[in-house]
Amino acid sequence: MPEIAVWLIIAAPLAAAVFNGLVIRPLFGPVSRVAFDATAGSIAISFILSLWALYAVWTDQEVVLPLHEIIRVDEFSLRIGLLLDGLTAIMLVVVTSVSLLVQIYSHGYMRDDASYVRYYTFMALFTAAMLTLVLANNLILLFVGWELVGLCSYLLIGFWFTRPSATAAAKKAFIITRFGDLFFLLAILGIFLSWPDDTPVTFALSDPNASMDLLSAGGTALTGTALTLICLGIMAGAAGKSAQFPLHTWLPDAMEGPTPVSALIHAATMVAAGVFLVARFLPLFEEAETARTIVALIGGFTVVFAASMGLVMNDIKRVLAYSTVSQLGYMFLALGLGALGPALFHLFNHAFFKALLFLGSGSVNHATGTFDMRLMGGLRRVMPWTYGVFLIGSLSLAGIPPFSGFWSKDEILGVAWSYGGSLGTILFLLAFVGAFMTAAYIFRALFMTFHGQYRGGEAQEAHDSADAHETHDEGHGSTPHESPWVMVIPMAILAVLAIASWFINFPATHWFTDLLKPLGAHVEEIQVVPAAIGLVAGLAGIGVATALYRGGKTSAPSISRPLAPITNLLTRKYYMDELYENLFVGKVLYGWMWRFLAWFDSDKGVVDRAVNTLGLFGRNVGKGIRVVENGQLQMSITVLSIGAVIIVAAYIVWGGVG
Repeated sequence: MPEIAVWLIIAAPLAAAVFNGLVIRPLFGPVSRVAFDATAGSIAISFILSLWALYAVWTDQEVVLPLHEIIRVDEFSLRIGLLLDGLTAIMLVVVTSVSLLVQIYSHGYMRDDASYVRYYTFMALFTAAMLTLVLANNLILLFVGWELVGLCSYLLIGFWFTRPSATAAAKKAFIITRFGDLFFLLAILGIFLSWPDDTPVTFALSDPNASMDLLSAGGTALTGTALTLICLGIMAGAAGKSAQFPLHTWLPDAMEGPTPVSALIHAATMVAAGVFLVARFLPLFEEAETARTIVALIGGFTVVFAASMGLVMNDIKRVLAYSTVSQLGYMFLALGLGALGPALFHLFNHAFFKALLFLGSGSVNHATGTFDMRLMGGLRRVMPWTYGVFLIGSLSLAGIPPFSGFWSKDEILGVAWSYGGSLGTILFLLAFVGAFMTAAYIFRALFMTFHGQYRGGEAQEAHDSADAHETHDEGHGSTPHESPWVMVIPMAILAVLAIASWFINFPATHWFTDLLKPLGAHVEEIQVVPAAIGLVAGLAGIGVATALYRGGKTSAPSISRPLAPITNLLTRKYYMDELYENLFVGKVLYGWMWRFLAWFDSDKGVVDRAVNTLGLFGRNVGKGIRVVENGQLQMSITVLSIGAVIIVAAYIVWGGVG
């Protein structure tokens, strides 16, 4: 595979973004359908080239991707290039395939939007940014792609910027993820500072084991506490992007963006970036056991923490948002246990069934004009295609065989089961509880949305309720109807993948794991006992949801009343937003920091005080000179004599006279 073909994977959607923004919008207006042709066509090119790249890696073809030096300062050399290995190839296929299907779906979903061209400009740039991050063979280039992904998410979450809720959600996502990015940047600086003086500094990731270069290039350069802190910095950046506790609060609010954007963010781009980052640097984590344990514990805790909130949400997109946070927790749990293959296999499967579920929720909104499940019900009769694909996605998410989610999630359960010790036991229990909750919340959503009778006539009553703020319309009608084929076909393709994507890691062949063996992955066989326990948890969750919400019920008084304090805690999202708002924003940001900045910029503060001090210094120096230069001959003779004595003394002491 030639180098130019690999570069074209990034260049095609990037060129579409530039073309849409600088040519289509000025010449053809903000609603020109040419923007769709350019974006979908460019991503289709990237998808075909990604399949070529996957085949090249799979068949061990030689792909020469040289580094190109762009900066050299003394011993520091910054060289830019691309890296194509098993991890990259898998991510390329995930990003381009899901993005292509989302663009096609968007052609129907966004067809009446007044900023149609702007939407496709941002989507093309978003895809190009994620592909840059994935293909980067250099920490600097990776960080550029990392930040571009954050910028594009900000632009797309706040796409409908006339809505205060959308702009607030965009700013919240941008600020919280920047907090994690700061620690990632500090980790990069830590790598730079940890390099030995006699070794040229490099940021390259060109070794087949990728980050092993960073560990081995300087011998013992990165060890002990320094390595642990660097790994924790990397994990902090990943936690911000992948919305892991405690940096998870931005993701549910990000639902203010268009639903296809939510599908792309949750399935294949931004939140997947954090998992990819830790996977890329997993060899470093293998040498820092403390950091690896923290990764596993954060992932395991987030599985249950996020799933519990999904049990009580009434907005279907927020249910799916917390589901994403929880499922990503499974991936971090596996990475913390060193299980690269199961973590990435779950990322691969999750991309398809989670994109399917989000596009299904968008189809429901397209039919009803709301995301509030209390205003839905009975939609399976008028939306049979959407119901069918949403059911497939739900079964896959719940981990029911033979759907793809079963195979990857139960691999993770098996890893935790066999890890042993107190850590393995704790993580397995968390994963088991998460499996039960996952099945319960997704089938609760399924029953409330598609079963029973249509409740759209209760819209006014729901909007008058205390939590009606969760409902937001994306500009579609309220008469239930099946979505157009341009939206149904991408969902149908994703449904097939949600059923069959596990074949790539069929237990008898393990093709998926074989791709990752050069990176340290090893085959994880399905273990009967943990797989059976996980299946029981999923079926039990479905059973509880069926008992409480069958027939499209919108509440379960038999348990909600006795558990009212817990329900309220979950509805308020453990008061994490209030904690951050009152403590960090209210006291730290608006309190201490703003007061310091106000003091710094005030008339009595540092700026004017520095200017006044400089003026006083000049005035006092002038006074001193005025005393000497007073016109008196005896003063001039005295000063000259003292100066002459000082010069002679200095010459005797330092001039070598003797």
